[in-house]
Parts: sequence; structure tokens; C-alpha cells
Amino acid sequence: MKLHFMKYRKLSYWISGILVALSIVSLATRGLNYGIDFAGGISMEVTPTTPEYTIDKMRAALAPFSPELQTVGDNSILVRVGLPKGATDAEQNVRVAEIKNILGDNVQYSQVQIVGPKIGGELVRGGILAILVSFVLMSVYIWIRYRGGYAVGSFVSLVLDFILMFGFFSVAGLEFNQTSIAVILMGIGYSINDKVVNYDRIDENIKKYHKMPMNDLIDLSVNEMLHRTLMTSISTILAMVGLYFFGGVMLKDFAIAMTFSIVMGTLTSIYISNVVLYHFNLRDTKY
Repeated sequence: MKLHFMKYRKLSYWISGILVALSIVSLATRGLNYGIDFAGGISMEVTPTTPEYTIDKMRAALAPFSPELQTVGDNSILVRVGLPKGATDAEQNVRVAEIKNILGDNVQYSQVQIVGPKIGGELVRGGILAILVSFVLMSVYIWIRYRGGYAVGSFVSLVLDFILMFGFFSVAGLEFNQTSIAVILMGIGYSINDKVVNYDRIDENIKKYHKMPMNDLIDLSVNEMLHRTLMTSISTILAMVGLYFFGGVMLKDFAIAMTFSIVMGTLTSIYISNVVLYHFNLRDTKY
């Protein structure tokens, strides 16, 4: 069965425009839910003194502070607790004392660190710089790899991917931390790879079918690669489902964000990047 993707090209523009607008409005009004990495907080590495004091009991005891707990090594647990915005040194020390008082003699402390707003701000700037550098490098690669409509389609789709990824973190309220930077870059890389594969097939068919209308040619190319695209996407999503249910609390947001990036990358590859090509005379494009 051949699916007619170009039939809905105008609808894809409208949907993309609405999602971009929603993302921008959410980023402007709600912003991002910065995690401890960026907003600052307390990080402790502790080891329970008895096997009975499990990570679940520790999480329940620290529930008023909305902690992040993660098992590290064999027996150690990494405890991370956020701080109020603009917390002073004295308030930070009070929060550390409160946590130690709750945990009591149930744990031994390997290390205690306080990530202040200054350090968090430096990490934010570093993360933004990493994303900007990645965006520039991907744009350069697209320009070198393609010309004309191919380059425009890839670039438009790349910009859309970045906006929607940030918008998703804002709308969903997922914690935005250093792992989120990795998720965004991985998702964009996945999306670019999918677009390159589709573009190569379109270029092959242009050389093969000299008189086929462009909308039919793009539909043919996408349909020929659809099985490969869907199998890759579904297999990766299934891995994320496993992480969500069995990877622990710390990996839930990662799995959700990666699943969105895979779905987004697949859809922008099938529609946006290919739909843009419809407006160019690709048979005169050389790259």
C-alpha cells in the first residue's frame, strides 16, 4: 500500500506552526524546569549502615525535599536535593543539617557538595554553548552535504527539531539538566541521520524517474524507506519503554524525552524536510 504523504503537506505546515508557537509561548511564560545541575542544590554520596535501610525508605524520609536518589557503585546512594532560588550560604548549611538530621545514623557520608547558583549558571552557559556549537556544526555539515532545496529542507527541519525539543521540556515540565542536553543532541543527531537516508533515496529516484511529478516521486521515496524508518524508530522506542518501567526513577524523564525526540525526528523527516523539497526544482540541483 502506497501512502500519499504530500497530500497533507499544507496540513503539516499548519501543525508545525502551531507546535512552534506553543513551544515559544511555553518557553516565554513557563521557562524550563532547571534541575540541580543548573539551579543549584545539595549533592551527597551516602552508604546505608544496614541493609534494611533501602533507597525507598530513604526517599520516603526525604520526601518533603523532593529528592533525587540514584544507586552508585555497589552500596552507595547519590542523594540530590534542590535549594530555594537565591539561597544564602547560611540557608544552604541549614538544609544540609536538616537532611543529616533526618538520615541520622542510618548512613555514612562519603562526600557532601553544594552546587551554588554561580556554578549552576556556569553549567547553563556551558550547556547552551554545547547546543549552539552542535547546531552550527550540523548546519555546516548540511550545507557541505547538500545544496539548494536539500539544504533548505534539512536546515528548516533542524531548526524545528531544536525548538520542539526545548518546547517539549517546557510544556511537559520535565527536569532540564545536563542529561537533557545529551538527550536533545542525541535526538537531533537521530533526526538528521533519518533525513540523510531519505534524501539519498529521493536523489536516487530523481535520476531514475526523469518525468515523474515531484509529489509522486517524494511519496515513492518515502514509502520505499518507510519500513526501515519505522523499524528503527520502533526498536529504539521499545528500548525506552524498558528504561521507563525498569530503569528506576532517575531514568524516567530520560526515557520520556528520548521517546519524544524519536517520534519528532521521524515525523519531521517524513513530512517537514521532504515537504520543503516540493517547492524546489530538484532535477536542476547538484550536490
